Amino acid sequence: MMPDTVKTNLELIVTIVNKGYSEDVVDATKRAGATGGTVLHGRGTGIHETAKLFGIPIEPEKEIVLTLIDKNKTQAVLEAINETIKLYKPGTGIAFVLEVEKALGINHQFEKEQK
Repeated sequence: MMPDTVKTNLELIVTIVNKGYSEDVVDATKRAGATGGTVLHGRGTGIHETAKLFGIPIEPEKEIVLTLIDKNKTQAVLEAINETIKLYKPGTGIAFVLEVEKALGINHQFEKEQK
C-alpha cells in the first residue's frame, strides 16, 4: 500500500549550468537557506551550445541542480544563485521554479517543523 502523500508548501528550483558549476550553485543555495540539493548530469543543445574542437561539433556537458525549498525561501535562493552564477549573462545557465503540490519521502522535513 502506498503511503499518503503530504500536501506541501514547497517549490522545486531547477538550475541548469555548465559542467563544474553545480557545487557553486549548491553552496549558494545553502547560504540562502536550503538544506541541500540533487545534482544530475546532462547535455546542452541550445543556441549557445554550439562549439567545435578541431572542426568537430561538441555538445557541452551540463549539470542540473534540483533544490526542494520552502516557498518562503525561494526568492532568496534564486537571488543567491543568480549572484553566484551570473545567470543574466548569455550561456551561463538558467533557473526556473516549479510548484510541488504533493511529495513523498520528505517526512523528516515536516518532523523538524513540528518540534
